[in-house]
Amino acid sequence: MSILVVGSIAYDSVETPFGKREDALGGSTLYFSSAASLFAPVHVVGVVGDDFREEDITFLKERRVNFDGMSKVPGKTFRWGGRYHQNMNIRDTLFTHLNVFEDFDPVLPEHYRKLDYLFLANIHPALQLKVLDQMEKPRAVLLDTMNFWISGAREALDEVIRKTDILIINDEELAEYTGTDNLLDGLKYLRDRGPSTIVIKRGMYGALLYNNDSFFFAPAYPLPRVYDPTGAGDTFAGGFIGYLAEQNTLDDATLRKAVIYGSTTASFTVEDFSMDRLKKVGRREVDERWHHFKDMMRF
Repeated sequence: MSILVVGSIAYDSVETPFGKREDALGGSTLYFSSAASLFAPVHVVGVVGDDFREEDITFLKERRVNFDGMSKVPGKTFRWGGRYHQNMNIRDTLFTHLNVFEDFDPVLPEHYRKLDYLFLANIHPALQLKVLDQMEKPRAVLLDTMNFWISGAREALDEVIRKTDILIINDEELAEYTGTDNLLDGLKYLRDRGPSTIVIKRGMYGALLYNNDSFFFAPAYPLPRVYDPTGAGDTFAGGFIGYLAEQNTLDDATLRKAVIYGSTTASFTVEDFSMDRLKKVGRREVDERWHHFKDMMRF
């Protein structure tokens, strides 16, 4: 089965306690695709400026990622800069230059509209609704959001969530959207508003799956060092959705395995800057770490 992803394509400038990187490949769409394409074909919708280097995405094209939906327009590609603290859960945004992304208007090529799995990465909910209007009955709609839209575009976000099958969100966003710090109350609030399945990203503390009133918790994969956590959440989503598309089933057992694949692919992301580690990893190495992960959780 194939996946459609709609979101940002960017160049990031990142500083962590372990170094710096200027104008590194980034954006939710590309991080997602770098992981999801290890499992299933991916089709991208996004926008870049005329400064975008086509050679930067060669490794993705070699992994069954289709860029027919990526448009190149005059101007500069979206750029973001951030600095991480010693505690990598804390970061400062140094700048956000939307550039051509400010006028992004997602139009799906005709052959994209019947794809099976749709991942709406972090863009304005009004644009996510426009994408949904162009789709022809996808098997599953998966959504990622952030607190900026919760506070600034609540009405449109509510409508997107009503049309979502699986929502991916973090602890802070869950509390802000639901108005409660109680995990159970927050999950039930969301479930009653649309998604049958909710995945809570918890950074260095792992991820939680809520499906049909059952819980599954996965820790983060232990690593000796985290170099750059940028894109880890999008890579988690890529591994998670990629495995679901590969298996083409959404039962509880498959969802649980998909959470572990999400955590596994995210663990590779943080081992180097940008997508440098993801460019080198293959499915065999991912599967080996997945089995190691599984052994660690068995009791």
